This record gives sequence, C-alpha cells and structure tokens, in this order.
Amino acid sequence: MTTGQHTTASPATDGATAPVAALARPDGTFAMVAMDQRDSLRTMMSERLGEPREAVTDARMTDFKLAVSRALGPHASALLIDRDYGARELLDQRILPGTCAPILAADALTQEPGGPVTDTALDPAVDPVSAAADGARALKLLVIWRRDGSRDRRVALAARFVAACRDAGLASVLEPVARPTAREEADGTFRLNDAIVEAAEELAPLRPSLYKCQVPDGGRGPVARIAAEAERIDAAVDVPWVVLSQGVEPDDFPHAVEAACRAGASGFLAGRALWTPALTAPGPAAALRGPCAERLRELGEIVHRHGRPWWTAPIHARARTSSEGGRA
Repeated sequence: MTTGQHTTASPATDGATAPVAALARPDGTFAMVAMDQRDSLRTMMSERLGEPREAVTDARMTDFKLAVSRALGPHASALLIDRDYGARELLDQRILPGTCAPILAADALTQEPGGPVTDTALDPAVDPVSAAADGARALKLLVIWRRDGSRDRRVALAARFVAACRDAGLASVLEPVARPTAREEADGTFRLNDAIVEAAEELAPLRPSLYKCQVPDGGRGPVARIAAEAERIDAAVDVPWVVLSQGVEPDDFPHAVEAACRAGASGFLAGRALWTPALTAPGPAAALRGPCAERLRELGEIVHRHGRPWWTAPIHARARTSSEGGRA
C-alpha cells in the first residue's frame, strides 16, 4: 500500500519528456474532468430535466460541455472532451487555462439511443497528429471488456491506439470498463472486482501513458476494504493509473478516490460525480462555479494527500534506475 508516498520532487529523468506529465499537477498527481459523454449525456439531460430526447439538441449539449470546461478547467489538471460536442470550440477559443491539458476522445461508440455503450472502435475522424497540432495533449480510448470471444480484437485495438499516440507524441489514456457477458449476467456469476483485475492484466501490459479503471466494489464500503481490493489493480498495472466515477454514487466517490490512492492510484478522471448537480440547477453556471468546483477542489486535496506521483509508478521508476545506472 502506498499511503504517504506523496512528494513534490520532480522526476530525475523523464519528467520533461514523458507525455503523461502534461496531464498532471506539479505534485505528479491527476485531478481530471471527463466531459466526453455523448448519447449518455443526452439521456441524462432528458431524464433529469423531464424533456423528450429530441428537445436536448446538439447545441445544448455543446453549451453545457463548454460551461463545464470554463468553470472546472481552472481547478483541473486536464479535461476530456469529444469532437462531436465541443472539442473544436474548446481548442479554437482556448477555453482551458494553461494548467489544464485538453484530452480528446478517440473512440467511436456503439450505443443505442438511451442505452449503454456496448462496444467501441477507433474514430477514423480523429487523427492523432492533427489533434496534437490543434493543441490536444492526449487521446482517450474506451474499451468495453468482457470475457467473450472478442478479447484478442480488443487487445489489438488498444495496442493500435497506444502506438498511434506514441508516434504523435501524445499521451494515451486507456479506459477499460468491465462488463458481464449475457451468460454471466443471467447466471449471476459476474464479479466486478475480479473482472477489473483481469482486464488490467490483459491491457495494462500495452503500456498506455495512463490507465483509467473502475473503482472496486463500486466505491461502496469502508476505505480499507476498497483499498485492499484496489491493491490487486496496482499489482497488475505498472503505469500510472486513475479511477473513473461511473458506477459510483457521488457521495461515495471521495472515499473511493482515497481508497484507490492509498492502494497506488495517482488520481481520478471523473465526470458525473462532479457536474451532475448542474444539470438541474436553476443556474447551471453558478452551480458549476460553486458546489461543483468545490467538489473538484476537495477531491484534488484527497489526491494530493494520498495519491502516488506518476513518476513513481513502476515503469517510470525502472526507467530512472536504468538511466542513473547508465550514468554511474
């Protein structure tokens, strides 16, 4: 367990050149906002506002995403957005401060209206070299992981993504989300924590710049118990890793982040746990600048106290040791 590993010292060797450094705070941890939801955001806005889906226009979704970016960007180390709703405006208008790195979603989603994402692919409209030239500092790929016959295909997909980012000089953020097969769901045999670890064992060896995963137990229960389960993730992942907020109740997310960081995580890349209250607020902009920004700051403090700086992840620690040995 890595409690107390926080340090403000910079890495001795690859800190200036590792692409992941662009997404981190000076202490080496990550406090990042996810605003790349597409049909899922339309569904949330429709349900929470009591409006038909067709009333939630593309323009309204884009406006909300940009409002989130303006309000939360100053308190985040990076912000994730998609090309369909807001990325062009975000980059062209330079909405984010220099302390908040833009991350562009590179995934094309298979998703029925109102339903969950069932599969993903690389979006052919997202060119890593062009994204870098436009100001993005990283790309993100969501992978829906299951114990099915498509595992090799998903590994190959993730490998292509990591390589494309590396060739473009961008950080790669790989986000596997473990889901049950139809048989596991019917039989009641799916165990989330085991699936999270199995996915990590399969995909983390591809060496993305940053690995993003679910919180064990859905963030429910004592910090010590969640941390013990999260240590299994840490043992399988030798790159820096962070947690997402999907599947975690907003009130549970702070102690879920603490538990993950105590086990070795370096922070979070979260969306719904941060900005959901603004969807139904009488003044969304005020809610984003007030309670939503305060929640982000509180989570950032938790990560500052308990998170592991990215440069102490095993892959970077080994690189430093090798470099120092070569200079001896």
